[in-house]
Amino acid sequence: MQQTNPFRAIKYGLRKSLPFWLILPTIIVILIIQVYPALYTAWLSLQERSPSGWEYVGSENFDRLLSTGIFPESIGHTIVFLLGYAGVTLSVGFLVAVLLKQNVRLSGLYITLLFIPWIIADVIAGLVFRLLVTPDYGLFSGILQNPALFPPNGLSVLTASRPTPWFGNFPFPPSPAMIFLILAASWRALPFVTLLILAALQTVPQEIIESARIDGASGVQLTRHITVPLILPAMVVALFNLILGGMNGVGMVFSLTGGGPGTATYVLSYLLYVIGWGQLRFGRAAALALLIAVVNWILIFSVLRMTRVNDRSR
Repeated sequence: MQQTNPFRAIKYGLRKSLPFWLILPTIIVILIIQVYPALYTAWLSLQERSPSGWEYVGSENFDRLLSTGIFPESIGHTIVFLLGYAGVTLSVGFLVAVLLKQNVRLSGLYITLLFIPWIIADVIAGLVFRLLVTPDYGLFSGILQNPALFPPNGLSVLTASRPTPWFGNFPFPPSPAMIFLILAASWRALPFVTLLILAALQTVPQEIIESARIDGASGVQLTRHITVPLILPAMVVALFNLILGGMNGVGMVFSLTGGGPGTATYVLSYLLYVIGWGQLRFGRAAALALLIAVVNWILIFSVLRMTRVNDRSR
């Protein structure tokens, strides 16, 4: 009867388990910075702080959050912000990337200058843009407060009231502060999107472009039927980044508008900050954080599904 060599069995077992031991540090890091905070947030959403400690309240935090008027209003503001933010940034980023691809003079300098907004923190960028429109001494205050340009008494971006909504209580058209917030956030995210699209444009085969031009394709047709489909993966990555950044970023809102005027720029991320650190209602803030996470997943899967539908239709 042949006996199994115990050392060979141990060596074989170590060889089979080697991949697990190699990825174990990564698993531990993910458990610490991803899984544990998520589980703790879920537990915290079912609790309420009392003088004696944490008290289990079940779904009461969710019920109170959903029953407030500011929550649906913040959802509307978030939708308007995301649509404007993603639309402006992708459009301008695509146009700037196309211009930089033409090998214009000093294009290297332009690309270097393009990095400046990217390296500035959201809070600092918000403060800079706030100084631009501050009444009396802002850089644009002389133009904005001119009654001839903005009758009857000029325009104060940070304090102007919201226009009457066109669709019930949905906050559209947005307030001047929301429009300015969208422009500021787009300026901050423009470098990443532009460089991502520019890198994708460099991979478009010139032979295809030249062949289409010989066949009589116009510039619009080249962009619509050749360039955009070929760089669509890069556009999707840029859209993911914009959605997640716009959905969860709070620094720009905090330093630029502070949620105002009134609640005109209360997006979900800023509402989360106000409930958690302004009102110290951590249980309700955790409930809102879970709802924001669900919205993030819905947005991501919606974009993925639209991308797959477009891939099948081509």
